[in-house]
Amino acid sequence: MSGILALGTYVPKRVLRNEDLERTLDTSDEWITERTGIKERHIASEDEYTSSLAFQAVEDLLRRHPNALEGVDGVIVATNTPDALFPATAALVQTRFGLNAFAYDLLAGCPGWIYGLAQAHALVESGLARKVLVVGAESLSKIVDWSDRRTAVLFGDAGGAAVVGKVKEGFGFHSFVLGADGTGGKELHHACVAPRLPDGTSMQNQLYMNGREVFKFAVRVMNTATLEAIEKAGLTPEEIKLFVPHQANLRIIDAARERLGLPWERVVVNVQRYGNTSTASIPLALKEALEDGRLREGDRVLLVSFGAGLTWAAAVLTWGGG
Repeated sequence: MSGILALGTYVPKRVLRNEDLERTLDTSDEWITERTGIKERHIASEDEYTSSLAFQAVEDLLRRHPNALEGVDGVIVATNTPDALFPATAALVQTRFGLNAFAYDLLAGCPGWIYGLAQAHALVESGLARKVLVVGAESLSKIVDWSDRRTAVLFGDAGGAAVVGKVKEGFGFHSFVLGADGTGGKELHHACVAPRLPDGTSMQNQLYMNGREVFKFAVRVMNTATLEAIEKAGLTPEEIKLFVPHQANLRIIDAARERLGLPWERVVVNVQRYGNTSTASIPLALKEALEDGRLREGDRVLLVSFGAGLTWAAAVLTWGGG
């Protein structure tokens, strides 16, 4: 069985509060808080990019677990804002830490980190890798249209890193649910080399999101994916000790919590401090739960995320056992 052996995160120093956005946008702290639950977010500096955030997250992991990278022979970086199309940001991480490992980027929207965990799990279980470093890192501030209040208020920058490897029997990953629906691509996108999607939807080099449609999609898949993951793990919602959802919107989190019948004390929420950090969202929340003493050895944990693609992912694991 494989599971998470080590965890590290990083957020940039600059904090952008709702009050700061009031000066440049037709918005207010009350409007943002009521609709999203977000109060502030961290923004990368001019010379900080996704690789910078990934490096710092791995450095934090090493401070906590000095020998964690020994035996790592694979690096996966889940990101929607790579430094470049090539070389892969994962290759930059691989060389930065002197790893004798394969390396590739994974682009699957906000659920990318859970997709990465699933791939790492499969690689370790199949014997293709001993340990895999899975990073989720984003510098979304570089692609946000700061004149568009519909998106500018939502996103922040951060990095999260985990080492996946063999754990004791009874610990580690029990189930994964991965899904995609490309018909919703027009609702959340950012151009790369094409000016339009195959269906004719025009794209620009800034993030576009149809908030209403993405909200409806998110509420639906957060419910279905979580319940499917719990069932595949052979558990019931009552047996989940900690629910760690993608930190995109407090109302979406609340809807998923109610559907599962979980009290707030079993849900990790930090969206108010970081906003939506995409692939870094769940590792950031997991680490906070660890530091707060809310996540302990043997706890059954439910992860779920949704995002561009449109994509979704969920996983159930028993924490610890390394």
